[in-house]
Amino acid sequence: MDRAKMAHKQREQNRLRQLERITEDFKMNIKVENMVSPRGNIIPNQFDISVNGQRYFQSYSTVIVRIDRQGEVFLDEDAWDYSRTTGKYRNQFLGETLADTRAKIKTGEYQLTNLN
Repeated sequence: MDRAKMAHKQREQNRLRQLERITEDFKMNIKVENMVSPRGNIIPNQFDISVNGQRYFQSYSTVIVRIDRQGEVFLDEDAWDYSRTTGKYRNQFLGETLADTRAKIKTGEYQLTNLN
């Protein structure tokens, strides 16, 4: 095989390897579960979502909480305390009370941001 053909073949092999790496990067591990009440009932429109090591609490179509891979907690600045029902399941998702959440916002442990 001449040098030009060998170089072309090498470039093609490199492109294939690069495409394989890109494909791996875009594979997503997504898991969506409805929240479950303390009585064991599935709660419609309240979701615990896991995406590539991050967790989200979503109420209807609004993301309320994001927990990143390092465990940092982000709350949607507009919707984190939208309604009593949202708050109930946000508390369940975070494993704490509204007072705990407010205190963590105040100390900066939780960050308010735009999640939507």
